[in-house]
Amino acid sequence: MTQTTERVDQADAAYHPPAGLRTRGTVVVVPGRGEARATYRRFASRLAADAYRVQVVDPPAIDPDDLPASLAALAVSVGDAVDEATSVDGLVRPLVVVAADAGAAAVTALLVGSDRLATWWPDAVVLAGLPGQDAAVGGAWEDELEVRTSCAVHRGVLSEHAERGTLGTPLPDPLLAAAYAAALDLPQLFLVGDADPLADRPALARTASSLAQARLSVVRGAHHDVLNDQQHRSVAAEVVTFLEALRQELVPVIDVESSAW
Repeated sequence: MTQTTERVDQADAAYHPPAGLRTRGTVVVVPGRGEARATYRRFASRLAADAYRVQVVDPPAIDPDDLPASLAALAVSVGDAVDEATSVDGLVRPLVVVAADAGAAAVTALLVGSDRLATWWPDAVVLAGLPGQDAAVGGAWEDELEVRTSCAVHRGVLSEHAERGTLGTPLPDPLLAAAYAAALDLPQLFLVGDADPLADRPALARTASSLAQARLSVVRGAHHDVLNDQQHRSVAAEVVTFLEALRQELVPVIDVESSAW
């Protein structure tokens, strides 16, 4: 096996493909409640290993009393990440925003209400662990960890880097309403764990089925942090499969003609 090298810099913000490989696209990751850039090292590294340039931003600060200002700040954050990726050797498309939890709701609300001619307008979005209305969890840190993940490694990362208790506050209804409004005219990949107690699976299914370019992928056994749970290898592969399909106008790279499983 050929050993590859990976460069991670800017305090867990930038992940670059191995030397010698042509960059296949650009991904901006927007974390969710309580998460940090460091919680996406593993996920970002996997995408980078497949020759995608990845930028991870800070989670959006959601002010329920001033959502426009919150979304404007997110627009600046994502725009700065795109500018950073562009500064390397130009922006390599497709440009895809991968967002989790509150980040997924905020990204959708931002794009629905923004000018499509924005310089960093994405080619697609991946929305992971989008919570339902009034979805919150209380109790001790161990209770929150149980909701988030069953992965021991990810639990350790969260215990070191995450802000505790953040899943105890539901997201503002207007933010979630925008996320479930099915008004975003972009290819969308929805990811949800079937063991996620914060998810509204029926609402996600209705939203995905109402869109012309959407796919809802349900991850068996995965909890709320679906990008980083025990199934993270398969989930990263699903995201890469989506990225590769984007390069071919959503035509799948592989068709299964016959299978016993």
